[in-house]
Amino acid sequence: MRIYLLGFMGAGKSFWGKQLSKKLQYPLLDLDNYIEEQEGKTINNIFLENGEEYFRQLEQKYLQTLSQNNQDIIISCGGGTPCFFNNIDFMNEQGVTVWLNIPEDIILGRLRQNKQKRPLIKDLDDTALRQYIQKKMAERKMYYAQSKIKVDDAQIDLDKLVNDIENA
Repeated sequence: MRIYLLGFMGAGKSFWGKQLSKKLQYPLLDLDNYIEEQEGKTINNIFLENGEEYFRQLEQKYLQTLSQNNQDIIISCGGGTPCFFNNIDFMNEQGVTVWLNIPEDIILGRLRQNKQKRPLIKDLDDTALRQYIQKKMAERKMYYAQSKIKVDDAQIDLDKLVNDIENA
């Protein structure tokens, strides 16, 4: 079974991916890390050198390649992955999509701590960061909402999540 973890940056996709990987004994792959390995440069540098559109094309290519080459895998997607091309439809056809729906204030707190690793927000002050989060969450919600499973932060329970995935 292919499991795609979706949500805004800072939603906990990497953390919950590790938990699910241990529980289900599936390999975990972080899509952004995979892109960096394949391209030999950081996401930040890809954005700087080639722009977001180029990055989104790479993202789609590697998402499809990884999905076609792996039956049992957990893929932790970038925050924007489901919002471009037909990625959300593709992921829903290929496996189970899980949206980690985290409140804005929690996201803000998490992102303040590691902005430098995130090219889209690294230069924003707190006010601009909050505005960015609000704007992007509003834009992306319609894509995230197409996920097969929606999990709110306050109710994440690993056993329940596994059960929901197995029954999706």
